[in-house]
Amino acid sequence: MNFRNSLIVLALALAACSTPAATPPLAGAKIGGPFSLTDQDGKTVTDKSLGPKYRIMYFGYTYCPDVCPTTAQTIGAAMRSLDKSDPEVSAKVTPVFVTVDPARDTPAVLKQFVSAFYPRFVGLTGSQNAIDMARTEYGVFAARDKPSPGGGYLVEHSNAAYLMDPTNKPIALLPTEQGAAAVADEIKRWVK
Repeated sequence: MNFRNSLIVLALALAACSTPAATPPLAGAKIGGPFSLTDQDGKTVTDKSLGPKYRIMYFGYTYCPDVCPTTAQTIGAAMRSLDKSDPEVSAKVTPVFVTVDPARDTPAVLKQFVSAFYPRFVGLTGSQNAIDMARTEYGVFAARDKPSPGGGYLVEHSNAAYLMDPTNKPIALLPTEQGAAAVADEIKRWVK
């Protein structure tokens, strides 16, 4: 694990142990940065073009057999809950799914995947180099496993959904493992 990833892990651990505070738990963490990727409609999306919205940044892949669809479902359910309970907060947030498997996750594949979870979910892909650069900026680990005899493969990756502010600065790690209500509560806590 490199120094930057060690700092991210430390920041996440400290955030999990902290008590409620006025300062976001990930304030000052070296998470996030510039990117230029392609969305599910074939349009270029950058870190700047997502502003002035808060965003949920989640990295995964559509062929993932378990954690990615579960996390995407939790994020979508949290957003639908906010649509009903706090539509002003919901309108300020864009959930973003960035693939770690651009070889298979084309815009068309991403469109089908993200639309299954929430209508405003943005799916992003790009060249392997562009994806690797974005992963590095967000401290996301991903490694492709050896292909199976049929040619398919899995991609090991970190599982973190970051709430980012409109300037692409990290605010908090969303508690997706605790369910949609916990995610919605964390979003409401920080999105003003």
